[in-house]
Amino acid sequence: MTHDQPRATFASSVRQRPPQLSNGARVALVAPAGPLRDERDLQRGIENVRSLGWEPVVSSNALARDGYFAGGDDHRAAELNRALRDESIEAIWCLRGGYGTMRILDALDFDAFCRHPKAVIGYSDITALHAALAVRCGVMSYHGPTARAELTPFSRASLQRAVAEQCDSLGAANGARTIRGGRAEGVLAGGNVALLAALAGTPYAPRFDGAIVVLEDIDEAVYRIDRMLRQLLMAGMLDGAAALAFGACTNCPEAADDGSRRLDDVVAETADLLGIPAVRDIPVGHIADQWTVPLGAPAALDADARTLTLVPSVQP
Repeated sequence: MTHDQPRATFASSVRQRPPQLSNGARVALVAPAGPLRDERDLQRGIENVRSLGWEPVVSSNALARDGYFAGGDDHRAAELNRALRDESIEAIWCLRGGYGTMRILDALDFDAFCRHPKAVIGYSDITALHAALAVRCGVMSYHGPTARAELTPFSRASLQRAVAEQCDSLGAANGARTIRGGRAEGVLAGGNVALLAALAGTPYAPRFDGAIVVLEDIDEAVYRIDRMLRQLLMAGMLDGAAALAFGACTNCPEAADDGSRRLDDVVAETADLLGIPAVRDIPVGHIADQWTVPLGAPAALDADARTLTLVPSVQP
């Protein structure tokens, strides 16, 4: 596979929205990254699909395990391609994150997805897939809970608003903090900080010009978040960003052997360098109550009021 296709940006324009999911929609449950813990994870994913009125279509590798992958790269890519190519499938809901999605990007059939866009849902390691679909296809995807999650009423309502009703799935971030005041509008983009940094220098690396950059992570010391944000800055990926909206950084210790530094300070420093508004702790990331964020949709961030809301747009 060659990488000579024109390289888009994450945020150069509002992206095409895939069709909304109605009752009876066929939803593929795929595992492009890490393995499920056991059959109970899979059953929860199936029950989540059915509880939303959709029909689950379970990938053959749903319970596969090859080290820390849900089966080998070839198998995971083949199963994801099967869902991408199947015109009867209306959504792909990733069963979990973990690690491994970026390893199969070169093998994916992006042309099939461009011909027949469908909702792709997941977060954490699924950031690699969101980025690739944005860069290669210019189609909106959904940073939201994985299918195996125990959906809280908050998470379920946001997911349903995003993919079934296609209305505003965001709103007031009551637990958030203002890091740098101001208001900005832009296209929603971003995801897991570690994955975005790992994509730097690849054909799937996004640029966030004009974007409200939504970030989250887990199990990363603050100095590593600092390092990854610096990588994004030096790679030019944050050039022209409109705002930063940092969600949860779950289990991200601020103290290290050589001292400590607050994540708030790291985010503030990044926002100051870019001259943009910023907030912390919006309901995004490895937490029970999380928004489903339509990546590629136009939105407005009011850092002082701590709100993130969608704004009307004319869809292509």
